[in-house]
Amino acid sequence: MAARRGALAAGAARAGGERARRRTTPLIGADPVTVADDAAVEAVLPKAPVTKAAAKKPAPAKPAATKAAPVKPAARKAAPVKDAVRKATPPTVEPAAPPAVPETPAVRKHRPRPNVTSAPSARATTQAGERTGRRRVSPREKARRDAEARRPHLRLAEPAPVADTAPPLDPTISDAPSRSGLPVPDLSDLVEALVAALRLAAEAAGVAPEDVERRVAQVLAYLRRRLEGDYTVDDFGYDEHFTENVFYPMLRPLYRHWFRVEVRGIENIPAEGGALVVSNHSGTVALDSLMVQLAIHDEHPARRTMRALGADLVFRTPFVGTTARRSGSTLATNEDAERLFARGELVGVFPEGFKGTGKRFSERYKLQRFGRGGFVSAALAAGVPIIPCSVVGAEEIAPIIGNMGTLARLLGLPYAPVTPTFPWLGPLGLVPLPSKWIIEFGTSIETAGHEDGAAEDPMLVFDLTDQVRETIQQTLYTLLMQRRSVFF
Repeated sequence: MAARRGALAAGAARAGGERARRRTTPLIGADPVTVADDAAVEAVLPKAPVTKAAAKKPAPAKPAATKAAPVKPAARKAAPVKDAVRKATPPTVEPAAPPAVPETPAVRKHRPRPNVTSAPSARATTQAGERTGRRRVSPREKARRDAEARRPHLRLAEPAPVADTAPPLDPTISDAPSRSGLPVPDLSDLVEALVAALRLAAEAAGVAPEDVERRVAQVLAYLRRRLEGDYTVDDFGYDEHFTENVFYPMLRPLYRHWFRVEVRGIENIPAEGGALVVSNHSGTVALDSLMVQLAIHDEHPARRTMRALGADLVFRTPFVGTTARRSGSTLATNEDAERLFARGELVGVFPEGFKGTGKRFSERYKLQRFGRGGFVSAALAAGVPIIPCSVVGAEEIAPIIGNMGTLARLLGLPYAPVTPTFPWLGPLGLVPLPSKWIIEFGTSIETAGHEDGAAEDPMLVFDLTDQVRETIQQTLYTLLMQRRSVFF
């Protein structure tokens, strides 16, 4: 019975020690706990006889505590067993305070550091808040650097190193050309190459190479004079330098190769002094006035220039009016005609006006009314001869078969022609047909023998006007009979 009580007491002691150890186990980082002596624990619990089974088992670990925890009886047995244990257990005695032990600092446990296999990037270190040795770039500076990186073509290229073998530049020359890999031809070389190319083209077209060289020389001389301002313009706007070098050369291909103009009676035009050339007008587009002007200049021995009198519409048209002024034309008024006669100029007039250029093809070569004879009054007042001129071939360059009157009124034009080619072929319909032209200058009609004030006599003016008109009409009929074909 005693052995049984000893086993129960040992079990109760072990249970109480385990609970006490769990309650008194300090947390990590808590204050250090002093360990009680084994003598104090043995004084509290009575000694029980050791059995063989208990001797074989190892003794349980003693809990470490500053004060001895009260031992509670085991609650697993019945009530009589509990009473027996209470009777056998002596009252709890407070142990004596152990000697003071110097406190040792507790070792704080930390999480183990991971093994880092790669160093963090500079950007990750900056984002994590760690400071680096470099200064942090502002967003504006970073955007500027990114923009420069995206546009490498805007950077200035380094100049290529100059070879040591290149000769040094002359220090006396201020604007010496820079050395480059490509040879820069001179202006003379370009002109020679252009002339050589034109010579080859002229030989292929059957033109004499000497004419090409002469023409190139004239063009270069014209450009030099225009740049230097070495030309004059009169009070009517006539630019002789422009007319001789630009205007007439543009008309000569039409005159010589397209219309193949044949000129007759050029000797009837005086070599000097004022005179009035009166001609018929036709052709839808007033090319006949230009051909008459060029025929007088190129075929006459004195190479005279005819100053044509034009209508107001000509000078109100952009580009056309400026070109007409610079080529010698002026407004058809008595005042301008008298001023030209006083200077000894050759004046040309086309009395039919737009009535002649806009008549239908069925009325071809039938002269329209010459107006009130103002040109005759001017000739009588100046005492200059009147030279009738007849042009055959201009009626066939653009035969008018209809007129768009509504369109003409909207555009402010005297007529809007309908031809076999226009407007059906568009801009190509404006190209004139290559008809054969004949220009004949008749015998001059003298006006110098009349008395003073003859220009104010309406009957004399009417008679001279009718005489000039009949002369031109009869000459037209004669030329039409002599012409073999419209185009040959």
